[in-house]
Amino acid sequence: MPVATPPQKVSVIIVNWNGGDLLLRCLGDLRQQTWPDYEVIVVDNASDDGSAQAVTSQFPEVRLIEAGSNLGFAAGNNLAVRHASPDSHWIALLNPDAFPEPDWLQTLMDAAQQHPEFAIFGSRLMDANTRTLLDGTGDAYHISGLVWRTAHGQALQAEHLKSREIFSTCAAAGLYRRDVFDELGGFDEDYFCYIEDIDLGFRYQLLGHRCLYVPESVVYHVGSALTGKRSDFCVYYGHRNLVWTFVKNMPGILFWLLLPLHLALNLVSLAYFTQQGQGKPIWNAKRDAVKGLPGAWRKRQWIQRRRRASLSDIWRLLNKNLSRSKN
Repeated sequence: MPVATPPQKVSVIIVNWNGGDLLLRCLGDLRQQTWPDYEVIVVDNASDDGSAQAVTSQFPEVRLIEAGSNLGFAAGNNLAVRHASPDSHWIALLNPDAFPEPDWLQTLMDAAQQHPEFAIFGSRLMDANTRTLLDGTGDAYHISGLVWRTAHGQALQAEHLKSREIFSTCAAAGLYRRDVFDELGGFDEDYFCYIEDIDLGFRYQLLGHRCLYVPESVVYHVGSALTGKRSDFCVYYGHRNLVWTFVKNMPGILFWLLLPLHLALNLVSLAYFTQQGQGKPIWNAKRDAVKGLPGAWRKRQWIQRRRRASLSDIWRLLNKNLSRSKN
């Protein structure tokens, strides 16, 4: 008689900055998870709203790491992974404004056990405000370097309930194989926040590790609750990091063939956001992106030397038609 495989331990990580009641609701939902073996780690990025104290008093089972300053999303997650249990085979990331269903972790881990050829698993994000519209079914990467969350704002349809391979998961709710995370060095801490999850997903893909969308794994996500949608903060970090992601990761001849499209995207972005009254953050983003190109190019050399995926593998995953309904 075969011996049952024991459940694998998961470290669920939340990076918090002034999450307040949203964080407490998130942690309350995590308490209801049906997966039997998991720990919860909260990294607090120097919140001044009492978040850290509330976690300590209301959720004593949660491991709280006080960063002492605002490390951002990328470095905050890396810090938590370094403190995660050595027995954890998987890292599950969750935003403080993301509220998981009780079987969220169970369905992700079931998918991981059923599909060992994949190393990242993404949840179905629902809009927490409407609870009927989608917040996203995975992250798409266009051949120009433009990125977006697939199916964001759409009504739920039958096609969204089918599992499929995607480019990357939104780190608001996703599961990552820890050994690959460690091999890659985790998130790029120079990003601070925004696009760092797509950059990490791209690097997983370059190593030959694939990403699967798991529609049964449901999380209700507020989205940009702390930084604001289309805020200057979002525009700056998103559009600076977008450049570095393309430079670091687009492999081989694809980099040179698609570089004109990427340059065109940046010119269009400059014109668009300037017209929208956000000229300062978009121009600062592109200026600082250019300043950071030497460092990004050094990282590119390290990343590309370790590439295992073929150019055709990467080309297959790239979006070529700007459709936001499909990966």
